[in-house]
Amino acid sequence: MLPDPVLFERAATLLRAGELVAFPTETVYGLGADARNPAAVARIFAAKGRPASHPLIVHVRDLAAASEWAATVPEAARRLAATFWPGPLTLVLPRARAVPDAVTGGQPTVALRAPAHPVAQALLAAFGGGIAAPSANRYGHISPTRAAHVVAELGDRVALILDGGDCPIGLESTIVGCTEQGLTLLRPGGIPASRIAAVAGPLVAPGAAVPRVPGSERAHYAPRTPMQLVDPGRLPGAAGMALAEGERIAVLAWSPPPPDAAGCVWRQLGPEPESYARQLYATLRELDEARVTRILVEQVPEAEPWAAIADRLRRAAAGSGMALPDAP
Repeated sequence: MLPDPVLFERAATLLRAGELVAFPTETVYGLGADARNPAAVARIFAAKGRPASHPLIVHVRDLAAASEWAATVPEAARRLAATFWPGPLTLVLPRARAVPDAVTGGQPTVALRAPAHPVAQALLAAFGGGIAAPSANRYGHISPTRAAHVVAELGDRVALILDGGDCPIGLESTIVGCTEQGLTLLRPGGIPASRIAAVAGPLVAPGAAVPRVPGSERAHYAPRTPMQLVDPGRLPGAAGMALAEGERIAVLAWSPPPPDAAGCVWRQLGPEPESYARQLYATLRELDEARVTRILVEQVPEAEPWAAIADRLRRAAAGSGMALPDAP
């Protein structure tokens, strides 16, 4: 689903003028600004209510464009880019001297990704530079996977929203650090750690000096409604007890509802991790708006294909029920 070509030129013109443009990637919708313009990047933080110390991902067309942002590109990073770009992989590399501190959170590294979505690629081609873009939502809230989610989150804080339909992956990118410490998995995502290691060599455990990266906070991706993770065997009993106590609850599960679950809002996303991930954020938003007192989420299997989903659910549960910051 490609917007009118005229919109890409308009979007590029807005970016050059320091405005914000939201656009789809294969993972989630991003809130984009000219990565070379610190004032424009500052508008991202203001619109999201995001702490300025948090680094952003710079979206580029390909490895050649990424080389303009990195001081060095290790051979392992080149192999990963050749295999997975464009795609849901972010590489954290030593930053080039000219990269603005506003993009990196003052760190000596920069996060780079070449998105695969045709709308993102068309926007990058029209703009001709790097686009700094976190997810297009209020800081800490559920990431957007549809243009309507961006409207609900940010409204007129965005100059233009390019609608590319639903994001086909639905979870944020895998982030891999490629520094002198070696290859480090900094955030699980759509590309499993085993595939990273198969291409570029073994991953090392994060050290004390691991770079800060987007989405690594303990509480993140969260609904406003309190959310609780429940073991699969305990889910029917926990739901029944809550209903008996007069609660209005919602359940997010990868298994089907039992016969006595008619009194709650039950959404089944499993059992395949790809389809679960694709629907996760949209379903969490639906349940968050269902006027329930609590969301019970069935814990997903402990297997590598589910690792990124399990990570997002843990962080969402840790941040749920909190008052999220209002953007100015």
